[in-house]
Amino acid sequence: MADQTIVQALLLGVLEGLTEFIPVSSTGHILLAGHFLGFDSTGKTFEVLIQVGAILAILSVYAARLWKITTDLPSDPKTQRFVAGILLAFLPAAVIGGLAHGFIKTILFESPMTICIALLVGGMILLWIDKLPLKPKYNNIMEYPPSLCFKIGLCQCLAMIPGTSRSGATIAGALLMGTDKRSAAEFSFFLAMPTMAGAFALDLYKNYDLLTADDITLIVAGFITAFISAVIVVRYLLDYVSKHGFALFAWWRIFIGTAGLIGLWLVG
Repeated sequence: MADQTIVQALLLGVLEGLTEFIPVSSTGHILLAGHFLGFDSTGKTFEVLIQVGAILAILSVYAARLWKITTDLPSDPKTQRFVAGILLAFLPAAVIGGLAHGFIKTILFESPMTICIALLVGGMILLWIDKLPLKPKYNNIMEYPPSLCFKIGLCQCLAMIPGTSRSGATIAGALLMGTDKRSAAEFSFFLAMPTMAGAFALDLYKNYDLLTADDITLIVAGFITAFISAVIVVRYLLDYVSKHGFALFAWWRIFIGTAGLIGLWLVG
C-alpha cells in the first residue's frame, strides 16, 4: 500500500469530518475528491465506514446531554416523545436505504455528474430558503411533534442521492415546516446518530468479506481524522447558523458543483 494512499485517506477523513454536519454533502465531497485523486476504495466502503468517526464526534460533544436523555427516558414523557420522534424520523431512511442499498452504491455513487448537479441544485435551494421570511413555530427539538419528525425523516431520504446532503435535506425540510435554524441543525445532529450508525452497520455487513488488511488500515486512518475534524464542526456550527444562516454553505455547494463539472469536462 503506497504512502500516498494513506495520505489520501487522511485527507478524505478530514473532508468527511468537516462536511458531515454542514449542508454541503460529505459523501458528495468525498466521492468527487476521490474521483479526481484516483482513490478507489473496495465497494465504496471507505466513504461510508469512516462516518463512524463523525458519529463518535457527536457522542463526545453531546455526552452529557445524551446521558441526561438516557436517565430521563424511563420517567419523563417529554424525553420519551423526543426519542420516539428521532426513531420515527430514522424509519424512512432505514427502510428505503435497506431496499435501495445496491442501487445507491453501484449506480449513484459511481456518477460524479449526478453529484455535481445535486450540489448545484441543493445550493440554489438553500439560498432560496435562507432568504424566505419564515416565521418559526418550533425552536426546541424536545418539543417537535411526532408528525414533524417523521416528515423531516422523509426529507432525509433525498440524501441517498450523493451530493444532496443528509444534513442539508433535513435542515431545509425542517425550516420549511416551521422550525428555527438552530433547532433544525441540532435535530439533524441527533438524527445523524441512528442514520449513520445504520448505514455503517449495513455497509459493513454487505462488504466485510471483501475488505483486506490494507482497506482496514485506510478506513482507520480516515476514521481518526474524520473524528477530529467533526468535533470542531459540531462545537461551533450551531452558533454560526444561528447568527449567519446557510448562505455560505449554499455558495460553497454551487462553487464545488461548478468546479466539479468543469473538472469532468476537462479531464473526465
